[in-house]
Formats: sequence, C-alpha cells, structure tokens
Amino acid sequence: MQYREDRYGNPLSCLGFGCMRFPRVNGRIDKAETEKLLMRAYEAGVNYYDTAYIYPGSEEMIGEIFEKNQIREKVHIATKLPHYMIRNKEGLDKYFNEHLRRLRTGYIDYYLMHMLNDIGTWEKLKNLGIEEWIAQKKASGQIRQIGFSYHGNSDMFCKVLDAYDWDFCQIQYNYMDEHTQAGREGLEYANSKKIPVVIMEPLRGGKLVNKLPKEAVQAFRTHSAHHSPAQWGFLWLWDQKEVTVVLSGMNSMEMLNENIRTANHSRVGFLAQEDHEMLHEVASIINAKMKVGCTGCHYCMPCPQGVDIPGTFSAYNRCYSEGKAAGRHEYLMTTAMRKTSTSASLCIECGKCARHCPQHIQIPQELKNARRVLETPVYKAAKAGVKLLHIYG
Repeated sequence: MQYREDRYGNPLSCLGFGCMRFPRVNGRIDKAETEKLLMRAYEAGVNYYDTAYIYPGSEEMIGEIFEKNQIREKVHIATKLPHYMIRNKEGLDKYFNEHLRRLRTGYIDYYLMHMLNDIGTWEKLKNLGIEEWIAQKKASGQIRQIGFSYHGNSDMFCKVLDAYDWDFCQIQYNYMDEHTQAGREGLEYANSKKIPVVIMEPLRGGKLVNKLPKEAVQAFRTHSAHHSPAQWGFLWLWDQKEVTVVLSGMNSMEMLNENIRTANHSRVGFLAQEDHEMLHEVASIINAKMKVGCTGCHYCMPCPQGVDIPGTFSAYNRCYSEGKAAGRHEYLMTTAMRKTSTSASLCIECGKCARHCPQHIQIPQELKNARRVLETPVYKAAKAGVKLLHIYG
C-alpha cells in the first residue's frame, strides 16, 4: 500500500474505505461479508475508514467489527457531525457521544463537519460555541483532527477553508469534476495552506464505470495502457501530489482487490502525457452529452442574486449524462442544503452573467431551462425544510 502524510506527518493509506455502501441483504448490512471486506482492506494496509452519523448502520457495524478483531488502535476512523440536526450546544455532545457509543471507541481520529457548504452555516455553528467545543475535545484527546466535507463551488470552498484552522478537508473530485465543485482550484488552494485533502466520489458513485457513453468505453479499450475505467479514475487522482486519500465505497471483494492493486502501483507522476490526453478525450465525450457547454470557469460569477450558475449547469448536465436522479441530487446538495440558497430560481435575468461568459452561453435562458428540470416538487419541499431548520434551529 502507498501512503501519504496528514498535516502532522502521520501516514495515511492513499486508498481509504468509504463506509456508506456496505453490501446489504434484504435492506440490512450483510455483517459477514462486510467483515471480510473490512479485514481484507486492513490486511492490505488500508488504515483510513470513513463513515457518518447518517449512514444507516455504518458506525455500529464498524465499531462491532473493529472491536471483535481488536484493530481499533491500528486504524483511523473518520466520521461526521450532522450539524444540520443540531439546535443548541448540548446537541454537539449528544451526537458526539452517540458516535462514540456506536463506534465503541473513546476518540475519533478525523472528525468532520458534514456538508459544511457555506460560511453562513459555519457562523451559525460558531454562535453555538463550536470553536470552544472543538478545542475542548481536542485537548481531551477525544478528537484527534478536525475537518469538513464540502459540496459547492471553489470560491465558497476557499472561504470556508480560510474560516478556521482546519486539519484536513474532504471534497468531491474526479476527472469530470476538475473544474466544478471545489475543483482543482480548491484542491491546490488547500495544498498551498498545507491542508490534506480527502477525495470522495472519485468515480461519481460508479457512474464513471457503469454509465459511460460507448465512445468513452471504446477510448479506454483502444488505449495502449489497458486499465479498467475504475483504474483510470483512481490513477488520475493519485497522479496528483495534492491528493492525500481517495475514498472508495467498496462493496465487493472483486472491487476491493482491484483498488488495492491499483493503489499499490500508483504514484505521483504515474500517468504519461498520452494518458492525460486520452482522459481529456473521455471527458470531452461525456461532456458532448451535456445540455450546456459550461466549462466551470466562473467568469459569470458572482451572481448579484446569489445563484450558483456553474453549479446549476453542472447538475443540469449531469441529468443528461448520468440520469435525472443523479443531477437532481447534486443540485439539491449544492444549492439547497445550505443556510443561504443558491437556486436558479433566484435569477432576475439581469444579464450580467451572459456579458462575461467566454462561451457566449445565454445564461438566463439556460437557467430557466435548468430550473424546469431541477426544481421539482421534492426539491422545493426539501429547500423549504432546510430554510425552516435555519430559522427555528
């Protein structure tokens, strides 16, 4: 296994185990199969295991398996505070103690603010005393390192990164999201501050393996290096020195073993120029299925009304490259699950954005088109629910 260092020089396996998608039988986690996977990963040198309070059954399963096999002290557990469920300072201890109970541990190695997508949410947490609470937990050893996970654009990511002395962060990043979400700009900014970056969704939940256009599949097959689509996705990430850990939700032994083999052979600078050119071609093929030719350059930003224009177009395009469910989920996460909405429906058609777009996209009209697809009754209900949480929380 290849290792990269955290902020304090501790070695972390470049492959991390994402624990949201454990194998299930009749809706319940398959304990026997999950134990085989976790222990195989441990024996192969994987030492970073990522879960969250809201992953059904995940924390309990990890706690039980690690305790049974007596490996808790030999691995790093990352889990996430559901701050969107907290109303007062007492709630911080309530959920933290529940983490400890479920995980059968006395401390959390890497603790994240889950989906900390904007400064407004962080300010609300500060008003609850989160900074003092973190300091107390770190002083007691119950939290070893503090970070946040993020879904949103690069500008806001950099602001959140600057808002506190974080030990690490977690972003969605892959060869299709190089210039959306936090993107390469955010990745490099974190690296400039010596903040390790954990990568989630390296294959967009498997979409960069199972839902590729046939032309993209052919590009992979005919390339001189015969890696699988999944291997290409991981190698592209591990080729970059700014990447610390890449998470994978491995729910089969075949998937786990392939990822271990890929991790063992990965290194910074592994890919040749022709490899990058092929991946650029694949990205172009996927982008050709897109509705809007937005490159995520952000020349249209900031929007005077607060619309996340690149984020909206990213989700809109995803509806047609990966399916409406995937695009609508991304849109909900990046525009509604935050203190201040960045929805396309905020657009007043002032036209400022279109005047600055180097792609000459008719942005106000495309935002209308995107809104019709993305802002479903379910989205509107979720958005209203989030607003009520922030008003009465």
